[in-house]
Amino acid sequence: MEVDPALVDDALLVRMRGEFHEMPGLKLTAHQARRLWGLDAPICDALLAELVETGFLRRARDGSFARADARP
Repeated sequence: MEVDPALVDDALLVRMRGEFHEMPGLKLTAHQARRLWGLDAPICDALLAELVETGFLRRARDGSFARADARP
């Protein structure tokens, strides 16, 4: 998935990374992430995709997102 740079907000990326660092076992679906950070679907999806593309998050078979360095 190609990420639209216009939708990627560096401050939000820092905030999202921070949440995943504070809670290493955190595993969220896209819907849960939208609710947690109060984001609409296109923006949240773009941010999650950016975090996956940079190797910070991984997407599980069930569609949820977790830190790439966390055990499945």
